[in-house]
Amino acid sequence: MPFTAAEIARHLEGEVHGDPTTLLTGFAPADRARAGDLTFAENEDYLSRAEASAASAILVSTLPAATSKVLIRVPNARLAFARVLPLFFPEPVFAPGIHPLAAVSASATVDPTAHIGPHCTVGERARIGPRAVLQSNNFVGDDSLVGEDTHLFPNVTIYARIIIGARVRIHAGTVIGSDGFGYVLDAGSHRKVPQIGNVIIGDDVEIGANVTVDRGALGSTIIGRGTKIDNLVQVAHNVVIGEHTLIVSQVGIAGSSKLGNYVTLGGQVGIAGHLKLGNHVMVGAQSGVMTDVPDGQHLLGSPAVADRQAKRQYIAIQQLPDLIRRVRALEHQHDSPTA
Repeated sequence: MPFTAAEIARHLEGEVHGDPTTLLTGFAPADRARAGDLTFAENEDYLSRAEASAASAILVSTLPAATSKVLIRVPNARLAFARVLPLFFPEPVFAPGIHPLAAVSASATVDPTAHIGPHCTVGERARIGPRAVLQSNNFVGDDSLVGEDTHLFPNVTIYARIIIGARVRIHAGTVIGSDGFGYVLDAGSHRKVPQIGNVIIGDDVEIGANVTVDRGALGSTIIGRGTKIDNLVQVAHNVVIGEHTLIVSQVGIAGSSKLGNYVTLGGQVGIAGHLKLGNHVMVGAQSGVMTDVPDGQHLLGSPAVADRQAKRQYIAIQQLPDLIRRVRALEHQHDSPTA
């Protein structure tokens, strides 16, 4: 659907510089933009490429001295980019109703506005909220709740007694509520500790593909409101993740650890069990966290230390070969007979 530059500006609470009637039919990066496309520029480099492109209009935060393009000025070009994309690329609409090939228990409650796709299973006493979408091959276990406007992509498994809030998105292949890894040695064998807790997921959470979130052994594993979890992440039993936290792919969080609000974990970070990470903590990729972390700390390395200390260590390691050569030269000089 096409929009005028003025319509886009109103949607973004921005202002048009140039012809407000310019018709925009799509959105594309500068290197692929065609006539009729809108693009964005968040810095000088992006702007020079956008001005050289065929795009008809550019989202900018700062006005250039001169340009031949129509500009839509907004406070934050990247945020505006995220807000405008759904106008040009709206998500598919799923019609309300239950597909004939779905299996919904008689005791389940499905809101009339929800969509239950083919080969979905909804267990006893489960509740599916308004406008929720179960695309296909989804399993929602007994006594679970799927909140309003929540979207389960294909092949998502929700075990029994799981509570999922509103506007949650869970991508394909993810499992919520599987047993935690709990065993105790009994006469030379590993006896399973029953995992009888559940998982609680707050509103506006997004969970990527092939993520596993284990149920609590006792009590709940909790993912706080607004948190975003990338693909291939493991969240163990009784972990508590605060609000608006970002967890990048291949992270593993061991049992009973607690993360504060606005924590960021880079790719392949490992968090040992029973730790506490404060608010606004940032952990660099491939780091291993072995101790509690106070609010606001930035960590790097394995075992993780303050990022500045880790960087000094990396520099020192790079200097080791030269240092070894120098020490050997001094040893050789010391051991050689004097004239």
